Amino acid sequence: RRNNGRSKKGRGHTAIVRCINCCRCVPKDKAIKRFQVRNLVDASSQRDLREASVYSSFTLPKLYVKQIYCVSCAIHARVVRVRNKKLRASPEGRIYVRPTFGKGGGKGN
Repeated sequence: RRNNGRSKKGRGHTAIVRCINCCRCVPKDKAIKRFQVRNLVDASSQRDLREASVYSSFTLPKLYVKQIYCVSCAIHARVVRVRNKKLRASPEGRIYVRPTFGKGGGKGN
């Protein structure tokens, strides 16, 4: 790859971060970063809390997590996919497609 999988360019050294899956030291510019926003409770519990709450306009807080993966864990967890050279170079290859689990189109479905 032209950039060796990094976005460093002029810097000689970047800080290291730890992968959240295997705790491997990864350069910060090489690590695959995803920002995950989740509800603290699931939908059915959220409905129960809303009905039992005294306040009518109370919104439950969300859970904000920045996930940092090394390359091998990101590929294993299907956060990123392996792409061939032609697809990496084209703009269509840069569009992130979220994997759909259990919605048909795979083995055993």
